[in-house]
Order: sequence, then C-alpha cells, then structure tokens
Amino acid sequence: MIIEHFTAIIIALILDRIIGDPHWLPHPVRVMGAFIAYFDKQLNNGKHRKIKGIISIVLILIIIVTLSYLLVFFSYSIHHWLGIVIEGILIFTTIAAKNLKDSAYEVKKPLEENNITYAREKLSWIVGRDTDKLNEAEIIRGTVETVAENTSDGITAPLFFAFIGGAPLAFLYRTVNTADSMIGNKSEKYIDFGWAAARLDDVLNYIPSRLTGISMIISSIGFNEASFKEKFATLFRDARKHPSPNSGWCEAAIAGILCIQLGGVNYYKGVKSERPTMGQALLPLQTEHIEDTTVIMYRTILVFTIILAIGGLLFDVAITRS
Repeated sequence: MIIEHFTAIIIALILDRIIGDPHWLPHPVRVMGAFIAYFDKQLNNGKHRKIKGIISIVLILIIIVTLSYLLVFFSYSIHHWLGIVIEGILIFTTIAAKNLKDSAYEVKKPLEENNITYAREKLSWIVGRDTDKLNEAEIIRGTVETVAENTSDGITAPLFFAFIGGAPLAFLYRTVNTADSMIGNKSEKYIDFGWAAARLDDVLNYIPSRLTGISMIISSIGFNEASFKEKFATLFRDARKHPSPNSGWCEAAIAGILCIQLGGVNYYKGVKSERPTMGQALLPLQTEHIEDTTVIMYRTILVFTIILAIGGLLFDVAITRS
C-alpha cells in the first residue's frame, strides 16, 4: 500500500497547490472540531477531568478514524484508482500549505504599505499571542514563527502519517492536532481535560518535527552565506530551548537559515511570556523574511516528500529481500 499512499500524497499536494483551502469546501477539520467541542461541553466539568479527557480523545479518534477508513475501504473496493483519488482528496484536507502562505502574505502586504494596524489585525488571525501593540519587527517575527511551526504541524506531519497509514492515519493526526489547539492549553479549564490531547500531540509530532527541521536545512541552498554546518549547529543547539518539545525544531531551523533571531517576549491575554531566543540576529528582521520563510516551506515539502519516497523504496527492498 505504500505506493498507493505515496500517489495519494502527490494528488493531495497538487490539489493544495492549485485550490488551497476554499471556504466553500466542506472541511473535515470542522467535523473534528464539532466532536471536540461536544465532548468538551458534556464532560469537562466536575471531578476526574483528566480521565474524562482521555476517554473523550479516544472516542473521538475511534469515530473519525473509523469513518475515514470505511470511506477509503469502500472506494478501493469499487476501483483501485478511485480509492487512490478519494484517499488523495482526504489527505488534501489535512494539509494547509497554500493557506499558510496566503495568510503570511496577508500580513506582509500591509507591512509593505506601512499599515501597521492592519498588519497587526491580520497577524491576530493566525497566532494566539496579543498583537495590538507589536512593532514591525515583532509582527514579522510572529509571522515567520507561525509559518515555521506550521510547516510541520500543518503539512509535513500529516504527510508523514499519510505515508504510513493513508488517509485514516492522517485524519488521526489532524484530529489530535486540532484537539491540542482547542483544549490542549494549560489554562485552569483545560489543564486536566486537555492533558491527553496535548501529550498525544507531543508524541505524534516527535519524529515529523525533527525530520522537518532537517529537511528545512537541506532545502536551504542559496539562502545567505551561512554554511550547512552553521545552520545545523543552530538547529541542534537551539531547538530544545523552545517550551514545546517539537515546535523549536522548525523555528530554530528557520532562524539558522535566515540568520535571524526568533523567540523572546510574547503576551497572551495580557500575560507576559518570556521564551529563550533561537538563532543569532546577524540580520535585522525584514518583510522579505516572510517571503523567504514561505519559500523554505515549499522547498521543505519537496525535500520531505523525496525523503518519504526514499524511505518507501528502502522499505520495499527490505521486504523483498526478506
């Protein structure tokens, strides 16, 4: 099935590049979100919230994965190529490269027009931090960090799981990631109920985030004068500084590639959050770095896909020889 999964991934990437995430298209993530919100409303109360959260995420995953598996199974039972196409369409709904690029450019454009107020507003649509007082450099930093982090969360990680287990496993990952974004924070309301979703998201992203950071460095030929050795040094030195066990790998990679510094002080609902810095500020943050980050994002997708293809080929060879 690896060949089928890889073919479906190529279909998904082509669809994303052409049409992205149109608002008129019914999106499975909304269904995932509806299930998560329902269980949150029904069970996130009283005692034993951590246990209730574990039960909730398990039940949601069973529902989502079963539905996606049945759709793929019946599609393949009708015709081999119908199954591949349907699987490609389903995987397409789990990735968001074009949407991520478009969102970044919606911040970049008002910055180029010196409209800081509108740039802050556009940034607030894609980040959780407070944006109403950010200067130009901080707006650029927020945009670059978001594109870097979501290169893994929103693109390569679902592709990784799609390669292993097709659309059902990609849906499993996307459900967990959606749950983490909705209930995985450490607020009083969710610190217990969202514990399982947050921990499971950390586990699922462990390998993809590291592969993505490495893929970013490999894809960075032609960016600035930093050598591969210097870029990898920044990656492995600074990735672990991030409070998330996984997000730092992409942010550190981008910092090393663009010779900029990321991290620092953020505010969330007025509460100050100080994060260690990643990379060295060899260059000042400029609007061009937003475009550079999206270029690296697309290059990373290509490198990551090639790595998946090589991995699949080696797996087939190993199976054949055994």
